[in-house]
Amino acid sequence: MSPCIPDALPLTSLNWRVLLPLIGRANAALARYDGMLQTLPNPAVLLSPITVNEAVLSSRIEGTQATLDEVLEFDAGLGAAEARRGDIEEVSNYRLAVREAEQALGERPLSLSLIKAVHQRLMQGVRGRDKEPGATPCCASSKPRG
Repeated sequence: MSPCIPDALPLTSLNWRVLLPLIGRANAALARYDGMLQTLPNPAVLLSPITVNEAVLSSRIEGTQATLDEVLEFDAGLGAAEARRGDIEEVSNYRLAVREAEQALGERPLSLSLIKAVHQRLMQGVRGRDKEPGATPCCASSKPRG
């Protein structure tokens, strides 16, 4: 399988006539959601289950097999079945990486070093931990563990 090479940015062939109404609706929905979050004393309480579910679903792309219930039980300290522990830890790393990236982006711009730091968090203690953070699959090499 050859690597996916995305089109150069900025894209020049977008159909704005189709996209603008969709962007407007998405923007309005985000504004309503932001308004609701502003009324809550601790919006993270509402966001946490959503981010856990997003982590579970996104991790499935990589072949990770963990359910929302398993991840929530693991986070609550109830342990995990040994057969699923690695997958659950990958989902947990995903959540931590997203949270750390969000915090970092509030302090500094997006950069290659930030992407590598987030990637390193994703791989911490799980499948791929011996690979160089930020490397593409075609260029990934095992790094010495020490």
